[in-house]
Amino acid sequence: MREVIVKHVFGALLGAATLLGSAPSIAQTTLTIATVNNGDMIRMQGLTSDFTTKNPDITVKWVTLEENVLRQRVTTDIATKGGQFDILTIGTYEVPIWAKKNWLVPLDNLGADYDVADLLPKIRDAVSVSGKLYAAPFYGESSMTMYRTDLFQKAGLTMPENPTWDFVVDAAKKLTDKSAGVYGICLRGTAGWGENIALLTAMSNSFGARWFDEKWQPQFETPEWKKTLTTYVDLMKEDGPPGASSNGFNENLALFDSGKCAMWIDATVAASFITNPKDSRVADKVGFALAPNDGLGKNANWLWAWNLAIPAGSKKVEAAEKFIAWATGKDYTKLVAAKEGWANVPPGTRTSLYQNPEYLKVAPFAKLTLASIDAADPNHPTVKPVPYVGVQYAAIPEFQGIGTTVGQQFSAALSGSSTVDAALAAAQSATEREMKRAGYIK
Repeated sequence: MREVIVKHVFGALLGAATLLGSAPSIAQTTLTIATVNNGDMIRMQGLTSDFTTKNPDITVKWVTLEENVLRQRVTTDIATKGGQFDILTIGTYEVPIWAKKNWLVPLDNLGADYDVADLLPKIRDAVSVSGKLYAAPFYGESSMTMYRTDLFQKAGLTMPENPTWDFVVDAAKKLTDKSAGVYGICLRGTAGWGENIALLTAMSNSFGARWFDEKWQPQFETPEWKKTLTTYVDLMKEDGPPGASSNGFNENLALFDSGKCAMWIDATVAASFITNPKDSRVADKVGFALAPNDGLGKNANWLWAWNLAIPAGSKKVEAAEKFIAWATGKDYTKLVAAKEGWANVPPGTRTSLYQNPEYLKVAPFAKLTLASIDAADPNHPTVKPVPYVGVQYAAIPEFQGIGTTVGQQFSAALSGSSTVDAALAAAQSATEREMKRAGYIK
C-alpha cells in the first residue's frame, strides 16, 4: 500500500513539474531606447539591471549614438512614424515643438512618488507645454568656465568668478605651452546645431548678437556676429588644440581629462567627470567660474536638458513610463550615489539635489551649476529683442537644418578652409533662403 501511495505522489509531482515546465514564461515587453553617447547615459546603461530586476517582464535594448547622428535618426523616425524606438532621448529644443505636433505622449503616469514639483522650474518649463510634462529630464545643464587651478597659479593668474572674454583671451595666451602639449583653451569646433552652434550662439548672445531681428531677418552680417566669430577663430587658432574643428563635447572632455586644456568653456555636466579621479588626471586641480561675458549683461551660458520621451502611437506606453520614472526619479539618483558616489549623480534637474548636504559636500561645482542654470533666460536670451525663445538655439522647427548648415560654415572658418567674412556671408545667405522658403520673410 505504501509503495502504491509513493508511486501516486511521485506521479503527481512529475505531472505538476511537466505542467510547470510547459507553462508560458512571463510575457516580455522589449523597450528599444535611443540615447546619446554621453557619460551619464553610458552609466545609466550599466545600471539597467536594477530596473529589469524590479520589472522582470521588461527587457531593454539600447541604441547608443553620437549626438548629431542621434538627432537625425530620432527626428526621421518620429516624423515618419517609423516606430523604431519606444523611448527617445531628446533635448529641450525638440520637446515643445514635437509636443505641439502631437508627436509625443504626455507623461501623466510617472507614479505618485515621482514628485514633478521637485523638478527645477526652468528645466520643467522647458519640457512642458500648457503645464503638461511631455518629457522627463535625465540631466540638465548650462555652460560654465572650467580651468586648471595649478596652471593659473603657475602663470600668476586669478580666475574671476564672472570672467570677461578679454580676460579669457589674455589668459589663454599666457597658459598655452605647445611644447608641453598644453593648450590655453578648448572649445567645440565640430559642426552641428547642438555642437559648435550651441557654444557660438551662447557666445554671440554675450557679444550682443542675435540670429534674427524682430522681423525674422537673419543678422549674421552685423558687427556683433563678426566680433563673435573673429574672437572664436583667432582664439582657437592661436591657443586651441590642433584639429579643433573636429572636436565636440566628448573630444574636449578627453583632452581636459588628460591635462591638455588650461580652460574649457562647455556644459556644466562635465564637472563631475573632470573632478572624478577615475576619469581625470587633473581631478584635484580644477576650478569653476561662470561662462564669459563682454560687459553687456549677458553671459555665454546656455540652457539644456537631455530628456526621455515616448513617441505618440507607441504600443508600449505603460512599460516606457515605468522606465522613464525609474531613470529620472529620485531613487535613481540614490542608486548612482550608492554605486558611484554623490558627485556623479545626474545634475541639473531636481531642486532637492541642490539642498542635499551630501551632494553639496562632494560637488564643488554644484552652486555654480545652479547659478548658471538660473542665469539662463530662454525668454530673453539676447541683448537686443528677438522673436524667438531658446538660449543657444531659436525654438522654431527650421532651426535644426539652418543651425547645422551655419555650423558647417563656422567649422570651415575654424579649419581654415574658409574665412570669417566668407563664413558669415554664407550663413546669412543660407539662412535667408530657408526663412523665405518657410514663409517667415519675403
